[in-house]
Amino acid sequence: MTAAGSLPALGPALDARREASEAFFPLHAERIARLCHQMSERFLQGGRLLAFGVTPAALSDVRHVAVEFVHPVIVGKRALPAIGLTAPAEVSLLAEQADVVIAFGEPDDSSELADCIAIARRRGCLTVSFAPLGAEWTLEPPSRHPFIRQELVETTYHVLWELVHVFFEHQGRHQQQAGAASFLYPFLAETDPDPGPLIADVRESVLMKATEVQGLRERTVGDAPAGLIAAAGALDRASVNGGRVLALGNGGSATDAMDLVADLIAAGRPAIDLTADSAIITAVANDVGPEAIFARQVIAYGRRGDALVALSTSGNSPSVISALEEARRRELATVALVGYDGGRVAGEGLADHVIVTPSQHIPRIQEAQATAYHLLLETAAGEPESHGPDRAAAGLEKR
Repeated sequence: MTAAGSLPALGPALDARREASEAFFPLHAERIARLCHQMSERFLQGGRLLAFGVTPAALSDVRHVAVEFVHPVIVGKRALPAIGLTAPAEVSLLAEQADVVIAFGEPDDSSELADCIAIARRRGCLTVSFAPLGAEWTLEPPSRHPFIRQELVETTYHVLWELVHVFFEHQGRHQQQAGAASFLYPFLAETDPDPGPLIADVRESVLMKATEVQGLRERTVGDAPAGLIAAAGALDRASVNGGRVLALGNGGSATDAMDLVADLIAAGRPAIDLTADSAIITAVANDVGPEAIFARQVIAYGRRGDALVALSTSGNSPSVISALEEARRRELATVALVGYDGGRVAGEGLADHVIVTPSQHIPRIQEAQATAYHLLLETAAGEPESHGPDRAAAGLEKR
């Protein structure tokens, strides 16, 4: 965690992300497009996506990729079967031949990661990883810095989710057209069953999305550095004074709250994930109402001197707003990361510190927000080599 005056220089931090992105996506864009095509074929055969990991940070990505595929936010896209496994051992119990199995994590995390990939490959599953674990498709970010790696991984699985649908529609095997999302994919009108020409278009879309999120990172962080520094100061003061950080969000933002808490705990900072306890959330939602799922926990856990971090792509979620209001009544410091124009959270000043990601595209908002909260947590003395791309990793090919 940083002190308010020691936030890492934002320019170099953003440059490191741009350099890593430019080393990664042009190299892998066509491979990502071909992987989207193969994933679409697996889903059409009745396969599912099974995601697994072992560390708390990896499990946040496991949950994130699952919710994106099951609950698509782009109008007209089908829900696809995806399961975020709670333990690697479930791979051997659940994996079937038509499935897509994705591993999150590094080889040093556990030997179970590579073992489960090997099991999945023997069963005929399509396997994907973001580190050298023996998967059929290895897409390793060219950076040693864990935050930069995670941000590139998040963009990659968002892109896989977004663009796998293109192949359904291209092949005429989707019950709906693109609808309101058609402007995002002008090439959907093609009907040629040969995927080759479409792969080139999808490759360009991958590059477009990577460029888009980098620009959005810079607008989120670079356009208002004072707000980020002030928010970092609020989190530091809570920690220094014996307080805790409480984090929350809905859907994909819930998994970002998971990641934020995992990073805090890994750094030795007390933090509580208000999205973690399904019994509490479902009890409150059932007995009181969904708008109270986080506020009730703020009442239970929040103390004067704590800090609450709320993540929302819209800035209008009733459950987020109720939690922020309750936190303010209890004199917690409040930080909100919001998308679009900031919604009610920004418009009504419902948080002490509001960081706005000015976009209407939910995946890109979440990716830029990941950069923002990572920069809140980075130490001032981050080693330069941790930020730069690893050229050897950048050169990995399909395994």
